[in-house]
Formats: sequence, C-alpha cells, structure tokens
Amino acid sequence: MDLVLFDLDNTLLAGDSDYEWARFLIEQGVLDRAAYESRNDEFFRQYQAGTLDISEFLEFQLAPLARHSRAQLDAWHSQFMANKIRPLIGAGARALVRDHLRSGALCAIVTATNSFVTAPIARELGVEHLIATEPEVRGDAFTGKTTGIPCFRGGKVLRVEQWLASAGRAIESFPASWFYSDSHNDVPLLERVTRPVAVDPDDALRTIAASRGWQVISLRS
Repeated sequence: MDLVLFDLDNTLLAGDSDYEWARFLIEQGVLDRAAYESRNDEFFRQYQAGTLDISEFLEFQLAPLARHSRAQLDAWHSQFMANKIRPLIGAGARALVRDHLRSGALCAIVTATNSFVTAPIARELGVEHLIATEPEVRGDAFTGKTTGIPCFRGGKVLRVEQWLASAGRAIESFPASWFYSDSHNDVPLLERVTRPVAVDPDDALRTIAASRGWQVISLRS
C-alpha cells in the first residue's frame, strides 16, 4: 500500500478555496468589500511570493467564523460548494484521486486551508482523510482562533507525521509515498516523500522540480 498525499488549492482545485471563501462572503454581503477585498488579495499575493505570515492570515481568515452560527455557516458553505468549488474541480483531478484510491493507497488531502472550508471539499473528492489547519471550537461555535500546528510549510510535514504516528506508521514505512502540489511553499513535504509531483506548478516550484528531476504534470489540460 502506497501513501498518497494531495495538496488542495491550485492542485486538485483550479483555484484557491481560502481566497474564494472570502470572495464568496463578500459577494453575499457578509463581509464589507472595502475592508476585506484588498486584504484578501494582499494575503494571496504574499502566499504566492512565499512571504505569508500564517498567524496574521489565520486571524483574518477565521474571524468571520466566530461571528455567525454553525447552522448559518453550513448553509453558506453549501452554496459556496455549488457556486465556487465544484466548478474548480476538473476531470483530471477527479481521475487522479480515483485512480490512487482504486489502487488501495492510503490517501489524504494536506492543506493549509482550515477544515471548515475544506472538509466538504475532501468529501466531494471521495478522500476520507483530511489534514488541515484546525479552527478552535467551543461548544458548537468557532472562536476565530486555531488549535494545534497550522498545516503550512514545515507544519505540513509535522502534521502528516503526527497523523501517521497515531496509527503506528511513518512515511518511511510505505513502499512509495507521493505528494502532489503546485506551490513552492510545499517543498518541505515534497522533500519527505519518494515521489514528489509538481502539479501546474508556480514558477519557483517549476524551477526546483526541474533542478531535482521531479515529475511535473498538469490537471488543467
């Protein structure tokens, strides 16, 4: 049995679910456009440049969850899935996931985006295991804070190792381990697997992949 890990945003999705969630809330009038749109765009640029302060971003991204009931958030998310997310899931991404699942591999989505936004997306893709940044919950409400290690850069490696250790496994215990990602931010986890794959990579990752002989594929064509 192989281990197969998938990044989500701009890898299995032809877009970024974090960014799209904020845009969706702005379009619904939940967030003030003037206050949030420019900050959302700036955080996205910082992520692409590799300069994102994850703590500052999560404070911005999770704050709206604490202002509304879980029932209201779930209702918005259902609409978000229909309007924003399903159109971003291409046939290539679905086929890639399906083929690995049918091979009997242990599959997981590993994403910096919080689990409220991404858990329904993982279910849509048929992936049981999700390793994501976890928003803190008290009772049935989000607090606007995180719990545990953010699943970002080196934090992805730590979270995957913790997940496997809880089942008495390690990355090295699998005959082959795969990680599919588009971003240079994911180099730490790409370096930990035996089969790193750059998927529609950003310029920095494309250069790294070429220098190291990593496979490069596209799920957009």
